[in-house]
Amino acid sequence: MGEGENLMGKIHSHEITPEHIYFSRRKFIAGMGALVAGTILSSACRPQKITPEGTGFCAGAAASASTDELGAKLTPCNDVINYNNFYEFSFDKEDVGDAAKNFKTSPWTVTVGGMVNKPRTFDIDELVRRFSPEERIYRMRCVEAWSMVIPWLGFPLGKLLKEVEPQSRAKYVRFETLYNPEQMPGQKIDLLAWPYVEGLRLDEAMYNLTILSTGLYGKPLPAQNGAPVRLVLPWKYGFKNIKSIVKIDLVEEMPVSTWAVAQPQEYGFYANVNPEVDHPRWSQASERRIGELARAKTLMLNGYGNEVAQLYTGMDLTKFY
Repeated sequence: MGEGENLMGKIHSHEITPEHIYFSRRKFIAGMGALVAGTILSSACRPQKITPEGTGFCAGAAASASTDELGAKLTPCNDVINYNNFYEFSFDKEDVGDAAKNFKTSPWTVTVGGMVNKPRTFDIDELVRRFSPEERIYRMRCVEAWSMVIPWLGFPLGKLLKEVEPQSRAKYVRFETLYNPEQMPGQKIDLLAWPYVEGLRLDEAMYNLTILSTGLYGKPLPAQNGAPVRLVLPWKYGFKNIKSIVKIDLVEEMPVSTWAVAQPQEYGFYANVNPEVDHPRWSQASERRIGELARAKTLMLNGYGNEVAQLYTGMDLTKFY
């Protein structure tokens, strides 16, 4: 979480919510109606509320291991599915699950095109059958200085991109979330440029740690976690991990992401976890795991430096943030 916590472990709303959104919260609350009540507050050091849907999901959830490869304990399932950044549904992390409980994820297709030789539209069930998602236990780090360790089910994005045969001029990959304000009421509020857009360099997208996730804790993704398919890059801050993807395009020019439009001084294109670069409103040098009291030192590239540092050889990671 951010700096400035009080003795009870709570933090101020403006320290966990982007500033332009925080100061527009009256507009947001008016537009969202019953989805948000009262102030937008949250805490990383107490158990999160457990919804009826969450109880059912986690009752049969399982993972193959209890820690990640660096020995960090898995975040409890109930915390993973009840504490989410998904502004298309709610700006309150603990309300996303309730707001998304009726989200329809079937039928669902993902269109892959742009600078490719074989553009295609994939049905989500076809993707799952063809690429057989396997468990990947990855840690996730938020710019708000909280983190989780999650057992994802997913497959390498590179496998999908190879199917469409990228052209030589393609240098980047642009991702787009579903735009459906009737299902995603947060999109009715003009605080971000909808639909949500993110981007990667092509070599980042093809790297074997980059996955498209279709599940977690042994089950299909819950709506609040990005169902039915989302991007997961464990060495980047969470806002790069776009959810509920419907479109992927290979392009020549760097995509302009949603957060780069909203707050360019705070959210750079690369979003590599770098504890030496502070967010303008809080330090990134330490983090708190959701559900735990103690803070821990933030690891460069979120602990995946041995694997991915080669992607940024010669780059100044304080400039290209």
